[in-house]
Amino acid sequence: MAERISDAEHAVMEVLWDESPLTAQDVAERISPARDWSANTVKTLLGRLLAKNIIAHEEDGRRYRYRPLVARGDYVEGESRKLMDRLFGGKLTPLVAHLAERDALTSKDIAELEALLKDLRQ
Repeated sequence: MAERISDAEHAVMEVLWDESPLTAQDVAERISPARDWSANTVKTLLGRLLAKNIIAHEEDGRRYRYRPLVARGDYVEGESRKLMDRLFGGKLTPLVAHLAERDALTSKDIAELEALLKDLRQ
């Protein structure tokens, strides 16, 4: 995925990743009520995602049904890589160290990381 998606577009993608294909109205109904978006706002965001080739649509009578072309896992992987590259020279260790130094890691987080590292070594 070459083009970045905005936070608003990401909210639409989360809905489509959870369930698709959906109409614009379906997406609008599933977006967090805290956003208070109209169907027109959702249609605008869907149009942007279509233009970026991140979603596709198919005709269903007089409506369109939208579905993602990018899997959630692929998106997360790409964004994680970009973050590490941009802020930590592409290295994971400085990222983890930064989180640990900022007290952002709980005891549970540390235990999960230790278990992950143990699994990776096997």
